[in-house]
Amino acid sequence: MLWYYNDAARDWRCPAAPEEVKAFHEGLADYAPTPLRDVPSLAAELGVGRLLVKDESERLGLGAFKALGAWWAIHCAVSESSGPLELVTATDGNHGRAVARMAAMLGLPAHVFVPDVISDRAVEAIRAEGATITVVPESYDAAVAAAASTATGSRLLIQDAAWPGYEVVPQRIVDGYSTLFREISVQPDLVVVPMGVGSVAQAAVTHYRSGATAPVVLGVEPERAACVLASLHAGEPVSVSTGTTVMAGLNCGTPSSLAWPVLRAGLSAAITVEEDEALAAERDLGAAGISSGASGAATLAGLRAALAAGHRDELGLQEGSTVVLISTEASPDFRS
Repeated sequence: MLWYYNDAARDWRCPAAPEEVKAFHEGLADYAPTPLRDVPSLAAELGVGRLLVKDESERLGLGAFKALGAWWAIHCAVSESSGPLELVTATDGNHGRAVARMAAMLGLPAHVFVPDVISDRAVEAIRAEGATITVVPESYDAAVAAAASTATGSRLLIQDAAWPGYEVVPQRIVDGYSTLFREISVQPDLVVVPMGVGSVAQAAVTHYRSGATAPVVLGVEPERAACVLASLHAGEPVSVSTGTTVMAGLNCGTPSSLAWPVLRAGLSAAITVEEDEALAAERDLGAAGISSGASGAATLAGLRAALAAGHRDELGLQEGSTVVLISTEASPDFRS
């Protein structure tokens, strides 16, 4: 287990995401706020007042939060375009399906690059949306590089990871994620988010560091793909080698260049979790009636690991504290 803590993070402030993002989502035919589920049994286990799970398992009929970002970015790009587009992306599952779904809705072609470590089920779900699939026999980072290399002319890259020279679309994707946090009506003491390249964690930090109150924000990564934690310890962005992990949606080796400065300044803490911890958390959320994949359940696993390691005081937790866990996806067994 790796741990990182920044006591000054709650004092950092930044501008909020654009207000028009939520209005765009509210105008979608299938939009509805996803539920914030109260789980008293987990609150009792963890010694807090309330444990709430932001359940993204039914988001826009896709079983994951990713469409919030991808669809806003695509909407902006199409609005600015004067000609036909082909949408290109790389994915480890949910993001690629979201891009493919919106492409089909708009009558546009989509080409999705996937690493060969993702499941056949995830590949087939993307293909069922009408996208062309290219399998890259390496890591997620290699799939991103392959997708980016083909994005020329009318072929538009819709990627949630940013790097120098490619930051407009990724920022719009992060802005799109702001709706998830704007739907949360309670004021939490602690928010726990999963981290892949860091984009949803960037959205969480941006939301909670742009207001008057500032909860602790804890980010969680797989032990086998902890690029954000490695970067936080190094004091600069670094890439790490990744292996196969049940937390497929978090299997990323390089942090987003947009997420990095926000997380370095405003993320309170970060922790890694092992495979068995994420699977146990997935089972326990399921027993509580919440459909969650291992990537979403990593937030419960991370909070458990942090408390077991004695970090309760750093997280500011007391018996009456309110904790929000972000569960970003449905269990694969229940995903439509």
